[in-house]
Amino acid sequence: MTDERRDIDDHSGIETTGHSWDGIKELNNPLPRWWLYIWYATIAWAIVYMIFMPALPALPGLGTNTTGLRNHSDRDLVAVAVADLKAARVDQSATLLEASLEEIETDRNLQQFALAMGESLFGDNCATCHGAGGRGAVGYPSLADDVWLWDGTLDGIEFTLRHGIRHDGDDETRFSIMPAFGRDGLLNAAEVGALSQHVLMLAGREADVEEAKIGAGLFSIHCATCHGDMGQGDRTQGAPNLTDTEWLYGDSEGEIYATIYNARNSHMPAWQDRLDDASIKALAVYVHTLGGGE
Repeated sequence: MTDERRDIDDHSGIETTGHSWDGIKELNNPLPRWWLYIWYATIAWAIVYMIFMPALPALPGLGTNTTGLRNHSDRDLVAVAVADLKAARVDQSATLLEASLEEIETDRNLQQFALAMGESLFGDNCATCHGAGGRGAVGYPSLADDVWLWDGTLDGIEFTLRHGIRHDGDDETRFSIMPAFGRDGLLNAAEVGALSQHVLMLAGREADVEEAKIGAGLFSIHCATCHGDMGQGDRTQGAPNLTDTEWLYGDSEGEIYATIYNARNSHMPAWQDRLDDASIKALAVYVHTLGGGE
């Protein structure tokens, strides 16, 4: 037999592994003892943990995860924590119910509780349509500005939340309806076009002057009852102001034409069917403080 000569690094005097990269040799140093001790300790800890705590995934041959000698369950602990939280909120919810909306906004502690509760409720129930923070979207009004189709006061917001908008089965729901002037044959396409030009002019937009004059007469007959003679709107009827720059369904000539031709009558649920009184109050306070409350 021939003895293979060990490769010893000239600089350190330590045996190498025989591997070399670009002339750099790897030393065959043993692992540090402290590192090995920590590794051994983690193995021992894992075994002890597996015995006392639930083992995931399941141990081979047992068919399911083991509960461990401590019978520990994160699911049970979460259930207990949620129950404790609900119990802690009972007193605050009762105070919330007894207080008026104005009192809630002037009592710092009660307001903070209502805002935290309202923010959670908004995220779960309202943000899908109105967006995070109530920023709105096409067809869904922004709740963070000072433009309101209906009443923007605390009481008005609570009423809207309770009864919804055009909600079937609620006699007190907010209700308004705009005719589909073109689709239902109330106006022909040319008349809808002229009316669109007049609405553009009301909003201070560039429009066909001659067509707008024709549209003005049509507006006086068909639209002024709800929107006002000058298109300023009427929040008691949910009729939007046509003279500002806020447009729920778009402000292009085509979008305005489509609105007049087909009508836009959105719906909002009556939340009193789904939320308790304390939740509706908290939600009203939260919406009121988004930036658009009056």
